[in-house]
Amino acid sequence: MDEARRLAYLRVALRVFGIFLVVGVYPLMNWLWPAGWAWEPRQSEYEQMITGIYATLGVFLFRAARDPLANLSLIRFTIWSSLVHGGIMAVQAGHDHTEHANLFGDIPALFAMAAVLWWLLPRRASAP
Repeated sequence: MDEARRLAYLRVALRVFGIFLVVGVYPLMNWLWPAGWAWEPRQSEYEQMITGIYATLGVFLFRAARDPLANLSLIRFTIWSSLVHGGIMAVQAGHDHTEHANLFGDIPALFAMAAVLWWLLPRRASAP
């Protein structure tokens, strides 16, 4: 894939992930699939905090879509923090049988977001 096309897809991915993080995490955690997106014991304070953090990240990812090359550090942070967060959660869910549904919910979602953003990152510093 050439760099111009990669950058165009990166813009789309940033918008999609941004919107998802702003409006998708809360409904999944609370109504649509709590078993795969929330952790036990349920704590409203934790859920508000994590929703707020991801909504904030979502706003910044959506804004980064305007000029991804000027926001590479944010995109790289999103990739690495998603890998670390997903990795820690995977270990925890693997050890705690009450959290196994998360192995099919929020954990792969974090890994998928990291993988897509990594794959779409420009390969050269001189990308268009």
